[in-house]
Amino acid sequence: MPDSPLGRGFLTGTAIRAEEYPENDYRRHDPRFQGDNFRINSAAADVVRDVARGCGATPAQVSLAWLLHRGDDIVPIPGTKRRPTLEENLAAAELTLVPDELRRLDTPLPPSVVAGSRYPESVMHMNGR
Repeated sequence: MPDSPLGRGFLTGTAIRAEEYPENDYRRHDPRFQGDNFRINSAAADVVRDVARGCGATPAQVSLAWLLHRGDDIVPIPGTKRRPTLEENLAAAELTLVPDELRRLDTPLPPSVVAGSRYPESVMHMNGR
């Protein structure tokens, strides 16, 4: 069950550098939004945006559809506060990605290529890591 499958907004096409978020936004302290990590992770998001443009979907829908194409035992759980976002996310289940699109996404999206730790060092001890 992928938690935060849209990379805390990274894969929606709306991510900005950590220092541009308000002080009370958790992404301001997220290592994946800082420095070189942001640049590296943005490259993956760029591929998602390109595929989304090509198939007439949003980057979030493409990201979720990619996960759903990984197998029937994958259940992504994106968080949302707004009904339109929920409806957009649900529409990803109807999106069929062709083999070429899946291949383009396979390289930049696996967790092994994400730059930066999942949480800031100050909270890692609370996660048992």
